[in-house]
Order: sequence, then structure tokens, then C-alpha cells
Amino acid sequence: MSSKTSYSKKILEILGKKPAVSVLELQEITTPSPLLNKEGRKNSYAVTRCLKNLKDAGLIEQISSPQNEYARLTKEGKKKMHSLELDNEKSLVNTSWDGFWRIILLDLPENRKSERESLRYLLKKAGFVCLKNSAWISPFPFEHLFANIKKDLGLTTEMMIIVTENIDQESKKVLFENFGN
Repeated sequence: MSSKTSYSKKILEILGKKPAVSVLELQEITTPSPLLNKEGRKNSYAVTRCLKNLKDAGLIEQISSPQNEYARLTKEGKKKMHSLELDNEKSLVNTSWDGFWRIILLDLPENRKSERESLRYLLKKAGFVCLKNSAWISPFPFEHLFANIKKDLGLTTEMMIIVTENIDQESKKVLFENFGN
């Protein structure tokens, strides 16, 4: 992984934990050497460039106050951060079946197509299988992640999350074939 990518991931992870973080704090946290030797200046420049690229990509926004400059995630940044959580092997949840099925019903109109496609991508990354056009199912316990996504993106009526152990026997057979349980 390039250092540029690792800085981006690190910054998104930090911003995902707080509403806003000062740019100075981000530089101190992400720069390995606080000393302003040649390596420290190089790292500081890399972080500054990374912040600019994240801003240009629409993933963060910078807010100025008289005392400081702050950065915070945009809606797109939150989506990207959740996508990184799914890519991160350390954050994967237990994938042994606990007897419950997670069903997510997703109903986003055509004018929100890019958001719908992003959510479908995340569902696939999390191991969900599309049952019908807008119904997704998985035995993996990612419902908390998608509850956070639902809250972050304000999808109060567009996304429904159901956790159940009751599914008819014929459907269970098909699902067990899909998930290998």
C-alpha cells in the first residue's frame, strides 16, 4: 500500500470517530516523526496533499474558525469510510452463523441512483446476496454497520433492516446453498 493511500485511510478513520478534527491535530497524528527534519517535512507535505485530495474528491470539507482550521467527513466521506471498514480484515466480524438472517430492504428512487449503487456495492462487500430487486440477505452480523450507514445517510424510510431466525424451509435450503452453511 502506498503511503498516500495509508494517509488517506488513516485520516478517514480518524475523522470517522469525531464530528470534526483540527488540521493541525491530523498532521500530528498521521505524521510518524514530529521533528521537522527532512523526513518530517516530507510527511507533513504528504498529509497536506492528502487532505487537499480528499477535499477535491468530496470526501472531506474544511471549516475555518478564527483559532483553527478543521476537517470533517462529508456524506460521501462517510460512505467511503464504511467501505474501508469492510475492506479492513481486522474489523471483520465473526463469520460463523449465529442462527439469524439479516435482511435489508433498500428502496432508493432513480434520482438517487449513485447512492443506491454505492449501497449495493457495500452490501456485496459485506457478503449480502440480492434476493429480489431491493431485498438483500446475509447470515453475517453486519446489521450494526448498516444501521450506522442508515443513520449517517438519513435513510429513515429508504432502508429497512430485519434480523430474524424464521425463514421457511424451502427458502432456507436455497440460502444454505448460497452461503455454504
